[in-house]
Amino acid sequence: MTTLEDSIRVEVTTEYIEQQSSPDEDKYLFSYTITIINLGDSAAKLETRHWLITDANGHISEVQGAGVVGETPTIAPNTAYQYTSGTVLETPVGIMQGSYGMVSEKGESFKAIIPPFRLAVPGLLH
Repeated sequence: MTTLEDSIRVEVTTEYIEQQSSPDEDKYLFSYTITIINLGDSAAKLETRHWLITDANGHISEVQGAGVVGETPTIAPNTAYQYTSGTVLETPVGIMQGSYGMVSEKGESFKAIIPPFRLAVPGLLH
């Protein structure tokens, strides 16, 4: 049997935004596009987000809040919700990971895990 946690899959693509970054000022801007796929049998509403963003210096930023990009989408079975957001790091490499607080159609709360993904300036060997 599939658990609620297993019913949501999160996929990520990232991009370094060179024209808005200032390496001389330790400012590296990255965008990330998240696709949240509902593999379950019922709709699930995304209510909260929780991020841990770690740069190459080991500095961790924690971000928590309601929804994503100003929305709290309900994702129907066998559909996906996609959004793009961004973050600024002080180093050219970092890692993001976290979870979404979800609620099933039946009112059951659960977490959808966002697996760790890498943010990196292209061409770096770090």
